[in-house]
Amino acid sequence: MIKLSSLVFTTLSLFYMNSGAKEIQILSAVKKDTPIANAEVIFQKTGETSVKMVSNEQGKVFYGGYRGIDASDTMMLIKKPGFSTLVAKCPCDGLTYALSPNMQNLDSLRVVLTWGHNPVDLDSHLSYPQNHIFFGSQVGSQANLDVDDTDSFGPETITIEKKQVGKKYIYAVHNYSENSNPTSSRLSSSGATVNVYIGQTLVRTYYTIPHHIGNIWVVFGIDENGIFHDINSYIGTSDNSEGVKNILTGMLSMSNFQTSNSFSRSDLSQAEILNKQGEQQYHRGNLESAMYLYQDAINISSSYGQAYSNLGLTYQKLGREAEALWANRKAIELANGSTKNTVQASSYYNIAKIYESRSQWQDALNNYRNALSKKEHPAYRQGIARMQAKLH
Repeated sequence: MIKLSSLVFTTLSLFYMNSGAKEIQILSAVKKDTPIANAEVIFQKTGETSVKMVSNEQGKVFYGGYRGIDASDTMMLIKKPGFSTLVAKCPCDGLTYALSPNMQNLDSLRVVLTWGHNPVDLDSHLSYPQNHIFFGSQVGSQANLDVDDTDSFGPETITIEKKQVGKKYIYAVHNYSENSNPTSSRLSSSGATVNVYIGQTLVRTYYTIPHHIGNIWVVFGIDENGIFHDINSYIGTSDNSEGVKNILTGMLSMSNFQTSNSFSRSDLSQAEILNKQGEQQYHRGNLESAMYLYQDAINISSSYGQAYSNLGLTYQKLGREAEALWANRKAIELANGSTKNTVQASSYYNIAKIYESRSQWQDALNNYRNALSKKEHPAYRQGIARMQAKLH
């Protein structure tokens, strides 16, 4: 498995077009059918010179002139100022990639679905109390469907402008092309990818798991405290989009999300290695390389708490506050053992400091109080006093 941040490359800048070549297209994640020109696309392969190209006015990049570039051991990066860097595994030929504009709100997030030629129509669904966002109801309370795609590839994009405190959310993909066939396995074999963006960063990537039956892929949930939970389950329905809504509403009503953490011991070992490499890069001052390594560790083993804790600190050092909130919240959930209260108190304190820096006094106060509930510390009491003074 290729890990982005463990690769060392010399970059070769190439501006190349060949009408008969392999190609990708880059579109906006939030404006339908809007190409992104002048995006930098880098193909990276271990031990070889990387290839850098630039998208044209149609958002296309032609790269067939470079033999072996579209292999399974190639990683592709797409960069443009003002957008989150997209990282994807190849083969990439014929696929569409969507760039997400950076978000400013601490509690915003964006979910971008892309897939291959078949099925023709996959739909994004987001359910939360009194709201269900999908193609038939595109605007909800502080969330909306930005882009609906009905003719292969995507993107389909849902943006939560501000996650509402104390509310649960659940996101799923529906194979609308086979909405009356609950025993189909084409969704799980579609090559669909779900990217989750927070702030200016792609924080999580979810891939379909082949050979699973069901025309609904329930990808993840977000609990009342803003913590992500991987679900990754496949369910069948023959009741169109209304059936999807009913299933997701039922899952929201449960006290806890039924999560899927099917990671092997070898997965955890690989995640531990990546985390250790991330720590080495962090101590050398290579914060972005460390960030990618910690993210790789989490994508392999999403319940590996130490990687979240390290990632939260790295995000803060990089000035990525919204991302740091996300990582610290997950670290709180995964904390265990003799250091559980210390880790949780420290994470709540980090969250409180971020909210305080944004003058969100009540949010900061709540988290200083949470920190104090886990462990006594003068800094927590001082934070509470500061926020109470701001609010009165």
